Amino acid sequence: MGFVDKMIKRSRLKSPWIVHFDCGSCNGCDIEVLACLTPLYDVERFGVVNTGNPKHADVLLVTGTVNHRNRHVLQQIYEQMPEPKAVVSIGACNLSGGVFKDTYNVLNGAHTVIPVDVFVPGCPPKPEAIIDGVVQALGVLQAKMGMGPTPEPTRMPGDEDNAPPAPAEAAAPKAEDQPLQNAG
Repeated sequence: MGFVDKMIKRSRLKSPWIVHFDCGSCNGCDIEVLACLTPLYDVERFGVVNTGNPKHADVLLVTGTVNHRNRHVLQQIYEQMPEPKAVVSIGACNLSGGVFKDTYNVLNGAHTVIPVDVFVPGCPPKPEAIIDGVVQALGVLQAKMGMGPTPEPTRMPGDEDNAPPAPAEAAAPKAEDQPLQNAG
């Protein structure tokens, strides 16, 4: 990897461009995403730039309920983004379908259509949580570029079935953890 390639990768991490796609929602999550750009939170001071073109974006922020009608658009936006890319799923509707879960038209989450790197739960999540999700996505981008450690994979909240196994020493009860026997 040459000097120019390293500088390009480093600049992408220092000034990530994000694109926001609303799959169709109550706009609560969208308002919180836009709040991140206001002077109160001002993510632009950290180099984060909001763009309307997925061909220029490093991070995709997805909100709203994914359904059969808009999943193709979501796939097209994801495919237009240059590699490496990261996806942040924001809000209860985008994580699991929210109040529309298991209805005939809802796909129960963006992760059923595209690979999601970071999940930000909430209805709606606070701007601080969204900013944390973008920071985690930057860690994912850094690892995909080969410039940092691989972050621990994120799981959907409440997805204990797919949780990694506990280490052996954590699974075995210790003597001090045993309940006291009543000598009676």
